[in-house]
Amino acid sequence: MFGTPPPVLPSASRAVSGRLRRWYENELGWPTVPGDPLRLVVGVRFDVLDVPAEAGHAALRRLGRGSPVAVRGDRMLLPVAAGSAAELPGLLEWLEWGDLSLDLAAIGPHGVMDAPLPTAAGERPERGLNAERGARLPPEGVAGPHPGVAARCVAGAGPSPSPEPGPCTGRPLPLGRLGSQGAAVWLRPPEPGCEIETSLPTLSALGGAGNAPDLVRLVDTVATWCHRIRLRHACAQPPASRARGR
Repeated sequence: MFGTPPPVLPSASRAVSGRLRRWYENELGWPTVPGDPLRLVVGVRFDVLDVPAEAGHAALRRLGRGSPVAVRGDRMLLPVAAGSAAELPGLLEWLEWGDLSLDLAAIGPHGVMDAPLPTAAGERPERGLNAERGARLPPEGVAGPHPGVAARCVAGAGPSPSPEPGPCTGRPLPLGRLGSQGAAVWLRPPEPGCEIETSLPTLSALGGAGNAPDLVRLVDTVATWCHRIRLRHACAQPPASRARGR
């Protein structure tokens, strides 16, 4: 009658979740949503493009070296400048992608995303999803890796750049079961002490002299690959299925 009460996390898992929340809020300055699983508030410091992982890998070259990237299963989450979600429909129309159904979405103000877990240096993101292996967080009182040697992890498949070597100053933590937050991990983790806004793709970078990545080229690359994936899936269907889909 009163519904099912939310699951109660074990004390060890709550401790890890609390440390992860403090890392996001205190070291990165990113607002979080109260409660578990841990989620990040979108639309304040950044918006997010949610795209197929294959399309995201193809677009990595359009991002700056400091641009964070997360993966969740077969999806890639690309933080972009705040306000980009509202610009996406018009941008797709301007790029002549507006009439096609593309498997990409934008999360903007009043949206949330599951808080990605950090991964150990050199560890593949899919292995970082294994709770038994643990993840690496900065120890209490430590601001995390020094900028420039922050731990980075790049998937081995696709046209993505090779991993950047570097020490990981955190210590392994048993993750336990932290709800759905284990569904996402950082492919390129954010760097504590750095302003994320300066590294994010933005519409104002078009034709500008700054170092911010260009949102227009990023969206065009992602849309192109989403269309290629769509055509490939359509061609893989039996002829009868393709006829019904017309």
